[in-house]
Amino acid sequence: MKSIRKAVIVDGVRTPFLDSGGAYSQLMTYELGGKAIAGLVNKTGIDSNRVNMVTMGTVLHEIETSNVARESMLSAGLPATIPAYTTSMAGLSASVGFANLCDMIALGRIHVGIAAGVESFSDIPIRYSQKIRRAAMKVRQNSSAKNILKNLASLRPSDLKPEMPTGTDFTTRKTMGVCAEQMVQKFKVSREDCDAFTVRSHQLAIDALKQGHFEGTIIPVQVPGFKHLITQDNTPREDSNIQKLSTMRTIFSKSGVITAAGSSRFTDGSAALLVTSLEAAREMGLQPLAEVVDYQLAAVKSLEDEMLLGPAVSIPALLARNKLSMNDIDVWELHEAFAAQILVNIACMARTEYADEYYAGAVPGELPLSKLNTWGGSLSLGNPFAATGIRLLTTAARRLKVENARYAVVSSCAGGGLGAAVLIKNMETNT
Repeated sequence: MKSIRKAVIVDGVRTPFLDSGGAYSQLMTYELGGKAIAGLVNKTGIDSNRVNMVTMGTVLHEIETSNVARESMLSAGLPATIPAYTTSMAGLSASVGFANLCDMIALGRIHVGIAAGVESFSDIPIRYSQKIRRAAMKVRQNSSAKNILKNLASLRPSDLKPEMPTGTDFTTRKTMGVCAEQMVQKFKVSREDCDAFTVRSHQLAIDALKQGHFEGTIIPVQVPGFKHLITQDNTPREDSNIQKLSTMRTIFSKSGVITAAGSSRFTDGSAALLVTSLEAAREMGLQPLAEVVDYQLAAVKSLEDEMLLGPAVSIPALLARNKLSMNDIDVWELHEAFAAQILVNIACMARTEYADEYYAGAVPGELPLSKLNTWGGSLSLGNPFAATGIRLLTTAARRLKVENARYAVVSSCAGGGLGAAVLIKNMETNT
């Protein structure tokens, strides 16, 4: 058995995140994914021949590029000798790929890996009905004129209607928004607090942009047909305010708290992260941002009213295993699927009565808003599902350095009642 090696985050980049239906509409998903990988290699200056493995998460799978990781790395110009595979775990798709690479590094299987994520809502897979698909397969097996006419006769005009992806959970047949409202009913958060959190997200994102926190992280993207480079997100709203949000109607339940503003929007984008062994980083003359300490994957007990409780079921267990408390963490980066979802998770983690049920005996604690998503979150920066996980990790690692903090926790919820939490540590401080 080989000795355990430290996995470190060297650096990360992402494309600008854009509302769906925009400039990235002309790109296939693998092309968008390749932009981030190429940008990462260019920024770090790494010899691409040193890369041992590429993972890429995605939620909306394009059938023509079923292994989008492979197509993306090839489009980025990486050598064909590098293996690559695609990961899928709903909103945790890129996170689980990142965790896989860390494990490979720890065991000495690889020394250098790229963890990436990509999502394009501008090019979603649309299918014909099952009747059309079955008829097409029968014709493919027997293309005689008689069989073609027979299968055509079995179809009705309604069968020709395309099937659009609904975004509902397969098991419960409910959207994530409806599930979030059910969590609100169980754990109680107010509309006013949700609106305030949404405004906070936008204000912090705007401030982070003005302060240059994303410089070097957001790479410019050239899209065919566009004269100018795309250099900035178009998702943060500088005019977001309580007065405006308070007039918006709820969208999932008349008696609920979630509005369109309090929901992360469908967004196109990609992101990539360089993760290596500490020895490899030193050998290549690279200064890592953070050490990867541990991670926790988890799932909720009830899909009915706990669907997006992923952080609450993964963070306390992660901290307990590493003998840390909430107070030991100075940087928190949590995915903002909904303002209500974040507030419910924070409330749940702080409640003693839920400790034994959800936290495997871990001590409950208060997650301080002052340390959470201080450069904005998914409500303001957008949510290209799989790319979001890489954005969170990159931001957390950079915040550790900027804030001279020791520990950071990155956590996300995901469809299917899944959750993940990652613990990383600043390598330049012991405070």
